[in-house]
Amino acid sequence: MAWSGSINWDSEHETTIRSTQGTLERASQSIARSTQIAVETEQIGTEVVSELGQQRETLLRARQRVADTDAELNRADAIMRKMACAVISNKLILILIILMEGAILAALVYLKFFKK
Repeated sequence: MAWSGSINWDSEHETTIRSTQGTLERASQSIARSTQIAVETEQIGTEVVSELGQQRETLLRARQRVADTDAELNRADAIMRKMACAVISNKLILILIILMEGAILAALVYLKFFKK
């Protein structure tokens, strides 16, 4: 019986070794899959960072264009205010000229018809 017990022990030992080897092989495959996923994730992350950098540049250029447009609008507003002041002063001068012409016309009519 000692001899058959020894064979039985070797058989159980072999089964345990095969089971352990299977487990190690599955673990190795799982690690390989995890490594592949990590590499793919890193590639995706690199692409995302690159795209975000491009979007940042686009946003910075858009911000600069908005600032330039704001400056131009401020300049245009100042020009429009100056033009409005010029229009008002031109109207006042025109009214003054019309009043002076009316006064000159009235003086001429008075001198021509009433003063003899």
